[in-house]
Amino acid sequence: MAPDRKPSLGQSAGPEAGKDTYAAMIAKARGLVPRLRERAARTEELRHLPSETEMDLHDAGLFRMLQPARVGGAELDYVALVDCAELLGQADASVAWNLANLASHHWMLGMFEQRAQDLVWGRDPDALIASSFIFPAGRATRVKGGYQLHGSWPFSSGVASCEWNMLASVVYSDDEADGIEYRIFLLPKGDYTVLDTWNVAGLRGTGSCDVEVRDAFVADHMTVAVGDLSGGPTPGSKVNPNPLYALPVFSLFPYVLSGVALGNAQVCLDDYTEVARHRISTYNRAKLSDFQSTQIKIAEASAKIDAARLIMRSACLDAMEDARFGRIPDMATKTRYRRDGSFSVNLCTDAVSMLFAASGARGLFTSGVLQRQFRDAHAINSHLAFNFDAAGTNYGRVALGLPSENLTL
Repeated sequence: MAPDRKPSLGQSAGPEAGKDTYAAMIAKARGLVPRLRERAARTEELRHLPSETEMDLHDAGLFRMLQPARVGGAELDYVALVDCAELLGQADASVAWNLANLASHHWMLGMFEQRAQDLVWGRDPDALIASSFIFPAGRATRVKGGYQLHGSWPFSSGVASCEWNMLASVVYSDDEADGIEYRIFLLPKGDYTVLDTWNVAGLRGTGSCDVEVRDAFVADHMTVAVGDLSGGPTPGSKVNPNPLYALPVFSLFPYVLSGVALGNAQVCLDDYTEVARHRISTYNRAKLSDFQSTQIKIAEASAKIDAARLIMRSACLDAMEDARFGRIPDMATKTRYRRDGSFSVNLCTDAVSMLFAASGARGLFTSGVLQRQFRDAHAINSHLAFNFDAAGTNYGRVALGLPSENLTL
């Protein structure tokens, strides 16, 4: 299976000093796969992660893989998100999705001012933080000491388990000359309402419900400007000097979740190959493994998945190397990260779709896992970060000398 092949093609997992911690985290994630796969049907039925699954992820330290070491986190390199999400995605894409999402928010909190970090982690270093980074969903105005925030945000994954939420909003000014600003606001759960809206076809177990805020006050230090997250030192760099906390957040945004698609595609291929190895055709009693079409589909799907893995990991490793040397990526590099993040997930979706079609009527049964892998693949691909039309258009614009249309980069 894929995790045994990583790091692949000469790529390291990170600096020498972190190899043992990285290997231990990967081993813990791998050890959870069998039991998470057994719970997958129940997770879908619940529409959120079972409490025992959350406890397993906490006990393994997976939520804290990118959290600063100064508060007990593992402080692994960014590529750990892809690798751990791939492993858990081979068990259940919903679990992998929530794990990667919530783990990434510990990383992002490490970029806020120390006062915000201390308020959250001082109370509970294991506290989970949800998010919704849909900026137009909110409206914020500047007031004395902070901001007044109002809005309704969709797709806040795992929110029912979280004590905090990072909500993105546009900040408006009465003076039109000031323009608008993109900013992220960190709120305790008492300041927002969760709306049970998550009734969907794929990623059913993520509990990605809507949240609503009605005129909440958010202090200055509980917010961070998107412009401070575009690469280079952040407000949190004073206490978290690791280059991990100087990465360009929204340029690398696809790789928070891309490993979920990778793991889902890999296990779909593994399952298909295992079935084809032993299955006899219903119509002519021939072995499927003898069909050239079966052999070609396995080759094509595996090539897409291996290419996707290389693209995802390369982007993360290159970004970490740049950060270590203090290099801030230019706009061409940032749009390339977005392009490659969406393209690699599209490769995974193509592989799953091809294998689903090749499986015939067998894939239709709800008692099997293939239909869930197909639904989850397309649910993952529906995320805006994986829309290749958007990412490709912006990459092409910048390549042609036009300004980027993505205001978060």
